[in-house]
Amino acid sequence: MIASSFSSSFLPTRFRGEPEVAKASTPSRLATTVTPLLQALSRLACSHPIHTVVVVALLASTSYVGFLQNSLFDGASSVGRADWSSLVEGSRDLRIGPDTAWKWQSVDHGAQAPVDTDHLALLTLVFPDSLSTSSPSTAPLSHTVPTPQNLSITPLPSTDNPLTAYSQDSILAYSLPYKEAPEFVSAIQEIPNEGAEETVTHHGREKKMWIMKAAKVETRSSLVQWAKNVWTKFVDLLKNAETLDIVIMILGYLSMHLTFVSLFLSMRHMGSNFWLAMSTIFSSVFAFLFGLVVTAKLGVPISFILLSEGLPFLVVTIGFEKNIVLTRAVLSHAVEFRRAQALALKSSKKPAGSPSQNVIQYAVQAAIKDKGYEILRDYVVEIIILILGAASGVQGGLQQFCFLAAWILLFDCILLFTFYTAILSIKLEINRIKRHVEMRMTLEADGVSRRVAENVATGEDDWLRADGQASADASLFGRRKSSNVPKFKVLMISGFVLINVANFCTIPFRRATSLSNLRSWAGGLGGVVSIPPVDPFKVAFNGLEMILEAAKANGRSTLVTILTPIKYELEYPSVHYALGLAGGDGGIGSRGSDGQFDSYGVGGRMVDSLLKSLEDPVLSKWIIVALALSVGLNGYLFNAARWGIKDPNVPDHGIDRHELARAQRFNDTDNAALPLGEYVPPTPQRTEPGTPAVTDDEAEGLTMTKAKAACWAEQRPVEQLEQMLVEKRAHEMMDEEIVTMSMRGKIPGYALEKTLKDFTRAVKIRRIIISRTKATAELTNGLDRSKLPYEKYNWERVFGACCENVVGYLPLPVGVAGPLVIDGQSYFLPMATTEGVLVASTSRGCKAINSGGGAITVLTADGMTRGPCISFETLERAGAAKVWLDSETGQATMKKAFNSTSRFARLQSMRTALAGTNLYIRFKTTTGDAMGMNMISKGVEHALTVMATEGGFADMCIVSLSGNFCIDKKPAAINWIDGRGKSVVAEAIIPAEVVKGVLKSDVDSLVELNTSKNLIGSAMAGSIGGFNAHAANIVAAMFLATGQDPAQVVESANCITIMKNLHGSLQISVSMPSLEVGTLGGGTILEPQSAMLDMLGVRGSHPTNPGDNARRLARIIAAAVLAGELSLCSALAAGHLVKAHMQHNRSAAPSRTGTPAPTPRTAGLAMTAAEGGHKGVAPRAKR
Repeated sequence: MIASSFSSSFLPTRFRGEPEVAKASTPSRLATTVTPLLQALSRLACSHPIHTVVVVALLASTSYVGFLQNSLFDGASSVGRADWSSLVEGSRDLRIGPDTAWKWQSVDHGAQAPVDTDHLALLTLVFPDSLSTSSPSTAPLSHTVPTPQNLSITPLPSTDNPLTAYSQDSILAYSLPYKEAPEFVSAIQEIPNEGAEETVTHHGREKKMWIMKAAKVETRSSLVQWAKNVWTKFVDLLKNAETLDIVIMILGYLSMHLTFVSLFLSMRHMGSNFWLAMSTIFSSVFAFLFGLVVTAKLGVPISFILLSEGLPFLVVTIGFEKNIVLTRAVLSHAVEFRRAQALALKSSKKPAGSPSQNVIQYAVQAAIKDKGYEILRDYVVEIIILILGAASGVQGGLQQFCFLAAWILLFDCILLFTFYTAILSIKLEINRIKRHVEMRMTLEADGVSRRVAENVATGEDDWLRADGQASADASLFGRRKSSNVPKFKVLMISGFVLINVANFCTIPFRRATSLSNLRSWAGGLGGVVSIPPVDPFKVAFNGLEMILEAAKANGRSTLVTILTPIKYELEYPSVHYALGLAGGDGGIGSRGSDGQFDSYGVGGRMVDSLLKSLEDPVLSKWIIVALALSVGLNGYLFNAARWGIKDPNVPDHGIDRHELARAQRFNDTDNAALPLGEYVPPTPQRTEPGTPAVTDDEAEGLTMTKAKAACWAEQRPVEQLEQMLVEKRAHEMMDEEIVTMSMRGKIPGYALEKTLKDFTRAVKIRRIIISRTKATAELTNGLDRSKLPYEKYNWERVFGACCENVVGYLPLPVGVAGPLVIDGQSYFLPMATTEGVLVASTSRGCKAINSGGGAITVLTADGMTRGPCISFETLERAGAAKVWLDSETGQATMKKAFNSTSRFARLQSMRTALAGTNLYIRFKTTTGDAMGMNMISKGVEHALTVMATEGGFADMCIVSLSGNFCIDKKPAAINWIDGRGKSVVAEAIIPAEVVKGVLKSDVDSLVELNTSKNLIGSAMAGSIGGFNAHAANIVAAMFLATGQDPAQVVESANCITIMKNLHGSLQISVSMPSLEVGTLGGGTILEPQSAMLDMLGVRGSHPTNPGDNARRLARIIAAAVLAGELSLCSALAAGHLVKAHMQHNRSAAPSRTGTPAPTPRTAGLAMTAAEGGHKGVAPRAKR
């Protein structure tokens, strides 16, 4: 058992199966030693991700240019060599005789033939495409082949292969003594073509001949020639391969592509549709290039054939599991880091990590700590296995490929912890930018000014210092904006240009044959790898049978060397004229005579070499791919950067005439009839006690410090102050000087924040101005010293978004009810209220619901509404507009126009109603996670414009964008029937014993009370949507706590409470058809309210499904109403209401008889449960 567990621990992760669930074990000593090294390496890469990616890409490109271009694919430029030694390289030797029972036996090539044995050579001549009816070429007959008279040549029957019908090749076969074969090969380099006609070429009149392909002098091949050579080699491999081998290779390639598909699907599940998977492939390709270079430098020859056969199985065996595991760990820790920071900030503690640590560094370091050693161990095990394969001594390419694969895995491991972690850090940074921009655009769509939206989005970013404040300097990868990335870009581009200039200048001084040196050197080290031996029976089966019969007849042993098939092609003999100009040994890298610029000296050779290099098929394709990827990546990053760029020509917010008019009423400089009064110097005031205020934990107690005494320096003359205003230096004035200028009408009251560039100071000065205004001096003279707090508040989020003419803020107590299990998840419910026992009442309801298994919610609809009113001169035109809007054409036109105004608002339906010549249209739309009234108004306005211009209703008059057909902030039956916002139903089933033990009542009493009070009683009162006990109490408290619009409590509190006796248990449900909530915009951007949303896990926009956070908040509020309804109805049924209020809403300490003894309860529930939850003490009702 121990041995099996020990051995399985060294298996790679993908082969271990599902791990057993067990407690995390203590890391081994080796792991604790290795992990810090991996973390240091990845930390360096993540600190400089751009540098890392560029350097690795540059090294990979250099590796390609330095090796692959000149060695790996050169084999495709010429299929075989014309010299005898090259033809013999891939040959096979077979022996037959009496001692072999006249059966062919394979012998080692190069073995000396016995004296009494005939040694023959068997040559096969292949004439491609000569049997095709559409081909002008005809294959030569045996008698046309030049045969020297002194040679003993015997024609043999040719052997067809399974692909002959497709390739249309003609084949001639000959046998002759082995010693005479080299002379015969030299004689048949050119074979006449009898049917050819003479043609005039630039070398004169000549006929096409069958020319041995390997005998041609090759210049740098074009793309077409390269493709033809590759196809020729591929067909040759198929001809000589076994059917089983072909099937295995096809399965291997299919499996490799399935591995790629699996990689993309896995990355898509983690939120990346393309880039992470493509980066993984790039990392592996770079590792392959590095491994190939090292393998070649160490003298191990690798051919393209070997790579094409081995790489698919290497990809399938190794896979991309390590990249997927690391990616999943990094993204998981990134989410964990944001949650930890949110919790730390919520509890007013320092966030985890150092002040400079950011989510990228934390996520990568934590992922390496968790998975780094395991990944490295897998790499080491796989490399050891490959090293054993390389040392096994097995021929046929296994040794060489295992050697190459070991180097590939080594470099893949290095790149995983450097290049790929740098890619992950860039991905996290782009995700941060996307979240930032999406939140900002959503807030702007909801009507928030650009400045405030940018401020809120910045506050939501992950880059927070240890004190919880946003760092102004940390903007890219958690580093300061003054990063050396721009300098690095300049150095990188300069270095790249210099390297290419140096490479360009050395072209004329290179030997033409130097490019082929590496190939020749590599080919001499391993012929087995360079050219695979032929299958003699597939190449010359019929010829071998004829030789066998002859050997039997003569009774002599025979040794036959089957040479690689020799290919011909129809060409003009002038292809040989380049011999004299081809330098050196005429190798594959030699240049031909087609250098058009050679006569121009060094400069001509430079241009010629440059143009020739562009003809290289692989190099040109690499350049095209690199350019395409560069354009794509630059476009992607440009878009990411553009998202954060502010258009200087677009103002932060438009001018609102109504707001401007209201602001001018305060200190209107153009209206002398409404003066604020002459300047009155402050008089000494008696000391006031400290103002109690809810501030942060670092404040002195819970009181606001007293305002500091003004510095009574001599004030500057008014003329100097006016000059300072002209020079926009008002923020340099003293407080009393600013008050003086404001009282004189020089500084508008609404512009104090912009003028002073200090929000808190602006609020303070506005309080002083209002307190000294003569018109209201009797009432407001104490405002500047009042107990209304104004300090230690983030006014930046208020200005331009939540409130105008700010003079302070009102602290409101916030309690938490619960926890309450809602749809299988527990929540504490934040409630802002000044009503005693409301939170305790809801907590008691939560306890009862939890005892029954929790609450279940169903969201039946989600659509905010806006109902404009338009008017026509005649009823006929109004009716025609209604018919058009109700038609499919009208619906489609309006939907297209409405949806074009926002990425989030989507028109669901329109309902029309006609009253005389007035037409009311009720637009119902989704608005993402925002409550969305401003977003809808924008869409409605544009849709009505399209209706007038494109719908043919130019005579209509828009009376109001809001015609009370919505209907907003007013009780209305249409909201009760059709719904508005989120329509939610919440239900809970409470066992009878819980009703009796916790709620102090019984099921039948609660059912009867609900029917008599909530249903019949509300009907008697003519209520609309008020068939409940006190739903508005819970809705209002949670609206205030979470930053919702308090005025929308009117329709959001529409609720009907239903109770039934279900098999002895109490079934209670609340149906709320018009809950209007959002988690973006409005009061939700304020920090306290945002903290409460964060406590519920619904702050901001949902990362994947916009609207899910707002819908979840609606479900939570409905479940909270359910708890409040249950508790209050129970108190009414038990008659405990008055007793509960007398006990909880009086300042006198309760007597001993009034305080019940504690009873056992769970810790989580006891923390917030009220004492009144037992012994008849229950919360109050809505009176």
